[in-house]
Amino acid sequence: MINKYDAVIIGAGIIGCCISFELCKKGYKTLNVDKLPAAGYGSTSNSCAIIRLHYSTQEGVAMAREGYFYWLDWSKYLEVRDTSGMAYYRNTGALVIKTESNKNLNNVMATLDDLGVGYLELEPKDLKSYLPNVDLRSYYPCKTLNHKDFGKPTGDQIAGAIWVPESGYISDPQISAHNVQVASENKGGKFMFNTEVVEILKQNNRAAGVRLQDGTTIESPVVVNVAGPHSFIVNRMADVEKTMKIKTRALKQEVSHVPAPEGLNWERDGFMLSDGDIGCYSRPEVGNHFLIGSEDPECDEREWVDDPDNYNKNLSSQWETQVMREAQRVKGLLIPGQPNGLVDLYDVTDDWIPIYDKSDLPGFYMAVGTSGNQYKNAPVVGAMMAELIKACEKGLDHDKEPYQFYMKYIKRKFNVGFYSRKRKINPNSSFSVIG
Repeated sequence: MINKYDAVIIGAGIIGCCISFELCKKGYKTLNVDKLPAAGYGSTSNSCAIIRLHYSTQEGVAMAREGYFYWLDWSKYLEVRDTSGMAYYRNTGALVIKTESNKNLNNVMATLDDLGVGYLELEPKDLKSYLPNVDLRSYYPCKTLNHKDFGKPTGDQIAGAIWVPESGYISDPQISAHNVQVASENKGGKFMFNTEVVEILKQNNRAAGVRLQDGTTIESPVVVNVAGPHSFIVNRMADVEKTMKIKTRALKQEVSHVPAPEGLNWERDGFMLSDGDIGCYSRPEVGNHFLIGSEDPECDEREWVDDPDNYNKNLSSQWETQVMREAQRVKGLLIPGQPNGLVDLYDVTDDWIPIYDKSDLPGFYMAVGTSGNQYKNAPVVGAMMAELIKACEKGLDHDKEPYQFYMKYIKRKFNVGFYSRKRKINPNSSFSVIG
């Protein structure tokens, strides 16, 4: 095996694969190293794979809008077909409920207007044509099951909603990562699985490659940390975490799967529902189910994980809390006696906005803190990181002069410094999975 590469990417989730693909297109010889057996087997495989445009910041909305067009013509983007199967985008639309927590979507609507994205602003009564068995009462602020007032309405009705037609989800997130692996390999990219990085090599005060658990050394002037929930461990290996103002941690997350109400063909007719009033998001799932996740309201306990390889992977009372909250909005939701769903880890920054940046170690780059709200942005992140790496390796001081990435679909420049490791905590963030 050749042990010299132009760039080593630690991680082969959807974002790691996209960075590899984009670097390969620029002529880099790349190697993705992942401790799991295949691309997308980590948190990518358990992503809800939702494609949406509502974020808490203007920059977040712009990134999602740019990313949307990559997914819209997935095969064209990849320039090759994966013979083992292709992921596909299913457009369902998204119904987003207005709440105090999202400022009644005023900022989101303003940014959608600026980007020329169509949406409908709905009165509460209009929601009955989207969800026939909807409960329009407000339950805000969210509560946990053990609260004495759980399930008691706090208002006669919600404030309304917006309907964003250009929203949906990807059929299979793990397959989408494999699709990009194939695309990268088609351009010369290499992948190593069941392989763990244990050391970031340095030479002349810059990154020089990685050492693997079996003692093998891989030489490379560029190392990119895309390790998902293990990102903080890799940053500590490189000794760059202590100078970062924004850091990452691993957070346990649960997603619930429950049958749709009787008479409702949700798998066929359902859509993405983001409901800050009850603190949940959901989308259709195979088998005529609802897939339900938490929007991380303040009342929910957050279980931070110090060892991403050793944590409780069992569903907890959070599963029931999410289902019962969804049942407040969706009357007749079937609540099974046996919990069914997924448990995995999110890679989360202090303000839930990712870090796409260089580091204080020349040659060491980061695409971290991405879990929960960045799957949809993976293709554009790959393109942006490839441009950033190329510019910095040619001498750009990104800290002093942030790179301006041109978004080819929405035709505007984006200040990549927004995702800096040295930024202050962004007060406009939702501090939740919404981003």
